[in-house]
Amino acid sequence: MINVPTRHLGELAVSAQGLGCMGMSHAYGAADDEQSIATLHRALDLGVTLLDTADFYGAGRNEELVGRAIAGRRDEVVLATKFGLVNRLGEPTVIRGDAAYVRQACEASLRRLGVDHIDLYYQHRVDPRVPIEETVGAMAELVREGKVRHLGLSEASAAALRRAHAVHPIAALQSEWSLWTRDLEAEILPVCRELGIGLVPFSPLGRGFLTGRYRSVEALAETDMRRNQPRFAEGNLERNLAIVARLDELAAAKGVTPGQLALAWVQHRGEDVVPIPGTRRQRYLEENLAALTIELSAEDLAAIEAAVPPEQVAGTRYDAASLTFVNG
Repeated sequence: MINVPTRHLGELAVSAQGLGCMGMSHAYGAADDEQSIATLHRALDLGVTLLDTADFYGAGRNEELVGRAIAGRRDEVVLATKFGLVNRLGEPTVIRGDAAYVRQACEASLRRLGVDHIDLYYQHRVDPRVPIEETVGAMAELVREGKVRHLGLSEASAAALRRAHAVHPIAALQSEWSLWTRDLEAEILPVCRELGIGLVPFSPLGRGFLTGRYRSVEALAETDMRRNQPRFAEGNLERNLAIVARLDELAAAKGVTPGQLALAWVQHRGEDVVPIPGTRRQRYLEENLAALTIELSAEDLAAIEAAVPPEQVAGTRYDAASLTFVNG
């Protein structure tokens, strides 16, 4: 049995590793609700408390799935969800952060989740058309009403974090952070630590690539979003496989998998860091949690970073259109 320690996101106590639920209903091929619910139950049994979803994932179906899984176990869960990405059939995804929509989205999420409050409520992306003060002000109203306990932002810039935090304390920033995505380290990470904002890295395994399980896009389902991501594109993928090969060598020397080593690197970035690797399968859940037991010295960390220099990663993490949504 793995002893899952506790960390803090602001004043919110959570398990040191959470579970990202997106892939159970969204983006990575066909869903298997029975398998996913079994994995969610196993996560709770093992001491994972932080479950992360969003209204955007599966057009609300992911929240419904998580709601079914936690029925009768609500007191074991720190429930996080997100709002702000709106996708209507046949139309481009848009961002909404206006006050009226914040309330509308929260009420809908509460219904789908089957709960009376959300522990950590994030704005999924910052709306460039709405002052962040309006959005966070509306989120703060939900806190005062008891519908939300703590606030977060996702993929926000350092400037947006400062402005938001001035309106209401921000407990957590959720952003992509892994060995091959380190954009936030220069400006955003220092601001988070200055303000006492915890970090919740999503895709800490490079969307699964750093596990070494994917050697070509043919291993991915036809509907898997990674087929359209630059780092998985022909030419880029082959170059990135060389990075995984170096990581694999280091992992083998420690008797762990490359994914566990990559995840342990993220876990070692600070006591305010709580990654949320996603999986539908109990096997990979347990493999990810085992990364909590890996001890890395300063020399180990340096060797890992030397094996995956950011400048050698081929391709951007999103396509050009999606990149306009990040660090807003």
